[in-house]
Amino acid sequence: MRVWLAALLCSVCWNWSATAWADDVSDLSAEIDRLIAARWETEVVQPAAPADDAEFLRRLHLDLCGRIPRAAEIREFLADDAPDKRRKVIDELLERPTFIIHHTNLWRAAMIPEADANQEIRGQLPGFEAWLRSRIAENRNFAQITEELLTLPLDDQAQQRFVQPTSPVPVAFYQAKDFQLERLTAATSRLFLGVRLDCAQCHDHPFDHWKQPEFWSFATLFTDVARFRGEESNVQIAEDGRSLTIPDKNKTVAAAFLDGTEPDWSKGDSGRTLLVHWMTSPENPYFARAAVNRVWSYHFGLGLVDPPDDFTDLNPPSHPELLDLLAREFVEHDFDLKFITRAIASCRAYQLSSRQTDASQDDPRRFARMPVRGLTPEQIFDSLAQATGYRQPFDPEQPLNFNNDQIRQEFVSTFANDTDAPTERATSILQALSLMNGQFISQATDLTDSRTLAAIIDAPFLDTNEQIDALYLSTLSRFPSDAERSHCRDYIQSGGPQNDQKSALADLFWALLNSSEFLLNH
Repeated sequence: MRVWLAALLCSVCWNWSATAWADDVSDLSAEIDRLIAARWETEVVQPAAPADDAEFLRRLHLDLCGRIPRAAEIREFLADDAPDKRRKVIDELLERPTFIIHHTNLWRAAMIPEADANQEIRGQLPGFEAWLRSRIAENRNFAQITEELLTLPLDDQAQQRFVQPTSPVPVAFYQAKDFQLERLTAATSRLFLGVRLDCAQCHDHPFDHWKQPEFWSFATLFTDVARFRGEESNVQIAEDGRSLTIPDKNKTVAAAFLDGTEPDWSKGDSGRTLLVHWMTSPENPYFARAAVNRVWSYHFGLGLVDPPDDFTDLNPPSHPELLDLLAREFVEHDFDLKFITRAIASCRAYQLSSRQTDASQDDPRRFARMPVRGLTPEQIFDSLAQATGYRQPFDPEQPLNFNNDQIRQEFVSTFANDTDAPTERATSILQALSLMNGQFISQATDLTDSRTLAAIIDAPFLDTNEQIDALYLSTLSRFPSDAERSHCRDYIQSGGPQNDQKSALADLFWALLNSSEFLLNH
């Protein structure tokens, strides 16, 4: 109750701030467009046409809420003639519980990537996800979320939290790294600073300027975690925890941040607390840039720096001025993730079609058309559930509920990705078979079990063309073309292999759910 009261109050505050910052969003979107258009002009790029309303709405729902829109939402949006309807739907989706759920999934995957391949760690996620969902529901800014995660108290009470992983605390972040200061150092630098510092753990970085002493100076900020764990380690830590000896080397280094400055220990703060204060300082050259770059990558499939955790001299941003602009606005608007999301979703580049119309659109780093992206496992299942009318055991409109849906968990595990790059995801044979004849899809497209098919077939006022339209809207979030409608109508009226129109409708439903168009964000 307290969480929801806080969320309600934050929602009221956000409604005020959204109005107050409406001009800021418009100004930032316009500046994003100006900087990208300047690149097009310099490189003689012809951008793609704007996405039509159906393409835009499907993309927006997938990016903000992690699932396709309902057929009724598409009909309503297409029928709306208001000139500002796209801005309004962005605002609406940002306030939905499904936004909280989807962005919990995205940030959890970034914070605890180990869970994708480790069943034991996956079992520790409920408490972490409950914590993260509640913070997103309250619209905590990213600096606050980061501070709470990285300064989690490690005391006697923490032991109890470790044996009760369903409690709403971010312990799983530390558990996934085995409380090792080396792994915490590498994970923190990648996630929050965009720096792959782990290559400097054993030797100087071969492709960047980071040296081994810099890795261990940064790692010294996590010495309290190593001491709390109390296990044998080859890292010799000084009594005061402010320096350590590099393993296998007779060299002691003092704690230091990545910019070379040393912590001010005079107030008795822990290394992790001082680290967070340094990271979230407006003058920090890493934190804001890494955060907005990751948000950009969530909307385009690749970052302005890509991969998004690899800021190096050899991997410069595609649009340096744009990255600096987003980072500066992020700081000025109190590290508000929704503000940056609003501006990105409102810009012209995000609202371009994915259909290529000119050779100059080949390079995705020009953002001259929307890159085609593979859906995450959660997006696939939740979109299938939306299309088929599957009723999940937990209420997706209640974002603080745990997901105890065994079918969903098994599906997500089957569709775990081998690559973090959305533009490079491929479907394995096992995944393809699961979609073609797995139990979930078989039941969802069965005439006796499918709620969507039952609703369409049993509606007495729908003719064949309207039934086809309903299936396309429920799956591909658009009306069929005239050619598609004609082809489908001929197949359905022929009855298909079973000489039965109802079975032919089920065949069409199955084909649409298995189409590449359904499985891609475009």
